[in-house]
Amino acid sequence: MFEALEAAAADAILGLITEHKNDPRSDKIDLGVGVFRTAEGETPVLDVVKQAEQRIIDTQQSKAYIGTAGDPDFNALMQDLTFADAADADRVLTIQAPGGSGALRVAAGLILRARPGARVWVTDPTWANHIPLLGGAGLELEPYPYYDDENHVIRVDDMLDALSKMPAGDLVLLHACCHNPSGVDPREDDWRAIADIIVERDLVPFVDMAYQGFAHSLNDDAFIVRHLAGLVPEMIVTNSCSKNFGLYRDRVGSLSVLCADKASRDIVNSQVNNIVRTIYSVPPDHGAVVVATILGDSELKAAWRVELAEMRGRLREMRVLLNDALKEKAPERDFSHLVRARGMFCFLGIAEDQVDRLKKEYGVYMVGSSRINTAGITARNVNYLADAIAATL
Repeated sequence: MFEALEAAAADAILGLITEHKNDPRSDKIDLGVGVFRTAEGETPVLDVVKQAEQRIIDTQQSKAYIGTAGDPDFNALMQDLTFADAADADRVLTIQAPGGSGALRVAAGLILRARPGARVWVTDPTWANHIPLLGGAGLELEPYPYYDDENHVIRVDDMLDALSKMPAGDLVLLHACCHNPSGVDPREDDWRAIADIIVERDLVPFVDMAYQGFAHSLNDDAFIVRHLAGLVPEMIVTNSCSKNFGLYRDRVGSLSVLCADKASRDIVNSQVNNIVRTIYSVPPDHGAVVVATILGDSELKAAWRVELAEMRGRLREMRVLLNDALKEKAPERDFSHLVRARGMFCFLGIAEDQVDRLKKEYGVYMVGSSRINTAGITARNVNYLADAIAATL
């Protein structure tokens, strides 16, 4: 049965994990894998997560199946975190999903049932896994202009022009904040202009919010979701709790759908739950209950906000630290875009052969596009990293 199969290409980022792990050099640096790291280079379990988990251990009475929609408390709390009071609750449904990736895959199934042959426009570039997740499900994907590689800014005029020419009914995938891979987000005025064209062209916004709280704040990072909620009849939003709760391996996410009215919402809800049943039946429980425990308790939620602010602050500090080091080590190049970007990721802005040289000669690992995870930078390794980059340039 399997004799006709050929080996699938390895995922670029997962392959980097293996290469870095097997590299014997003590001064190696991993800027590839998308996890938060402390100043000591560790990916911690948040203190507030440990507190919530202890409560669950002490009180949980069963490991019986949960429904296809997942934990109802989690869904209600995530819906509030996403929309606040920007949307009529009668028009919104939210289900738990196995991570942001699972939410995207369920969303793809819903889109295909509602509109076979649907086209989704994605930023150029976009998160690498958007393509196999959505395209592999059967959606037609088309790129629209987003990032200027030379000047490290958003191609605002080109993007707005492309949006203004999209056919009515097409979907537009937007990164709510901390654009992956560039780290560069639209300004509020740009977001408003994008929203105006979406309304004018009768496009359907499909918002991926994987990093809420990592750019500015929980509320500010949800601006485009809440702004659109007051303007459009329909919208899809996917969320991930991997980064802002540090629950990477527990696979916690949510899918929300804004519908034209309650009757439409009830129909969409039935379809979404049917899709879940045909893919993974029910989502995993533990991580979602952790999130619900935190968001549903005022003290734990306040403590989580503090830890989230600390993670956000560290990412900003490391951007400044690397930029300052490169000003000294490589004064002929401008790396100020590192500081302008938000969240974990941005492009370093070097060629693929230079990326390869950094890996081979210095043990500095990043994906070929030169996208880096700034959480891999520490006060201890920044000078070595800057020296390596300068030598490679």
